[in-house]
Amino acid sequence: MSPAAERGEPDRRADGDSESLARRIAELAEGKGASELVALDVRTLVGYTDFLVICSARNERQAKAIYDEVHQRLKDDGRLPARVEGQSEAEWVLADYLDCVLHVFTPQARERYRLEVLWGEAETLDLEAAA
Repeated sequence: MSPAAERGEPDRRADGDSESLARRIAELAEGKGASELVALDVRTLVGYTDFLVICSARNERQAKAIYDEVHQRLKDDGRLPARVEGQSEAEWVLADYLDCVLHVFTPQARERYRLEVLWGEAETLDLEAAA
């Protein structure tokens, strides 16, 4: 067990580096039907996370299902989010895994908040490339 886990804190590197985590989250979201998947590398822009994984769901029900799948599979791997926002409304679900933050949007919310525009200077991680 890591020192962070022993203290009851989330372990930032429990299952590998942040890029691998971003790829894993994207893969899990895609497996539940997420569309328009984008992973933004914000390591040079902010100090609180390394990647933002952004995806769309058809509606609130699918957004919740995508989050639930990611949450359960990462929990099975021993990783829990430090914080989750928007789970009950599911218009925009944010799950903060410290090294990577998952954003699941309904189409209307994604258009409203336009995170890709907000973080336009961030590099995009090629999710098709091998991890």
